[in-house]
Amino acid sequence: MSALLILAIAFVALTVIGTPLFVAVGVTTALALYLIEIPYTLMAQTGYSSLTPFPLLTIPLFVLAGRLMEVGGMANRMIAIATKLVGAYRGSMGLVTVFACMLFAALSGSGPATTAAIGSVTVPAMRKDGYDVPFAAAITASAGALGSLIPPSNLMIIYGLVSETSIPRLFLAGLIPGFLVTVLLMITTYIIARKRGYGGTGHPFSWKPFLNAAWEGKWSIGAPVLILGGIYGGAFTPTEAAGVAVFYALFVGLFIYRELTVEKIVDALRFTALLTGILILLTPTLAFGQLTAFYDVPTAVQQGITSITENPILVMLLIGVFYIFIGTFMESLAQIVLFTAVFLPLAVSLGIDPVLFGVFTVITCEIGFLTPPLGANLTVAARISGVSMERISVAVLPFILAYIIGMVILILIPDLTLFLPDWVYGAAK
Repeated sequence: MSALLILAIAFVALTVIGTPLFVAVGVTTALALYLIEIPYTLMAQTGYSSLTPFPLLTIPLFVLAGRLMEVGGMANRMIAIATKLVGAYRGSMGLVTVFACMLFAALSGSGPATTAAIGSVTVPAMRKDGYDVPFAAAITASAGALGSLIPPSNLMIIYGLVSETSIPRLFLAGLIPGFLVTVLLMITTYIIARKRGYGGTGHPFSWKPFLNAAWEGKWSIGAPVLILGGIYGGAFTPTEAAGVAVFYALFVGLFIYRELTVEKIVDALRFTALLTGILILLTPTLAFGQLTAFYDVPTAVQQGITSITENPILVMLLIGVFYIFIGTFMESLAQIVLFTAVFLPLAVSLGIDPVLFGVFTVITCEIGFLTPPLGANLTVAARISGVSMERISVAVLPFILAYIIGMVILILIPDLTLFLPDWVYGAAK
């Protein structure tokens, strides 16, 4: 029996019996080290080096900033702006949810965090407006996934660190795909809502209420302008921008809106600790990723796929199918760390830009947020709405289709992803 087969069986068996993912990967890595007689100190060295990169600090800081902005009143004002902008038409509250998630995604960097922040307000509002609750929860879960695509994105930070790709380029590359997926989600929401007769009550759009809401929420809108403008204006790095975002959220919540309290700040710190605790996965998964080189896995994968086709579009579609499948039961962070080392060399050999591959990877992870049994966004939406994850899983299917359409469009038209980073920073060499 080959060593690779032994490792595959060990990993699958540990996963099936419910072992925590970081333990399953860690045990499999230890077994791999034993089989090729490499000292176990490799895991200790990798564990230390995996948590020392300065840009890694960006993740907890953006999560904390997003949570402070949520409990400090900025999320509610974003929803108010979105509500006044959309007006009272068929599916308007669903459209508001998607639009508000897009705005909040530029603050949180996390799909589950965006789902929780916006959904806690809009799901009850949609229920009151006559929406089927699983459908309302599905809108929130799918739109919340935008938090991982629209910059700043935690998953893009991880991909950038693992692949040694420029994080600012990745952030810029996510903007147009983010808007594209937002439009597709809004179209899907409108079609279903119109067919079922949801919404349509209240006041139609007019400029005065919208301008009033925009003025009231100017500090909320100022946050993404400050964060992204500072990064691309050269004022600070993404990590420094995350620190600025935390202080901005504290300042606005304490002194402008005056909705932040000590209890809310402590809750935000607790939420950040729980959400970023998943970074424990970095140690075993990075070690495991390094071992793929010893086992010559990237070469084997490259030979296997290129024996089927060398067409870059078809290769991306094949990788996409694999990523979507693996995302049903694997955390997105582990998925990126484990498989970027395997598939990125293949993609680069076929002339695919690493930045494009990064955005593509994040979109497949977003679909993983929406697929059971793991489905992080589905879990959050189920908790908010009070309906079962199974019912939401059925209601979210049209939105998964929207993501897949968006993914295919970006594969077919790579310039949609690469235009902004190439325009700002020049074409990659």
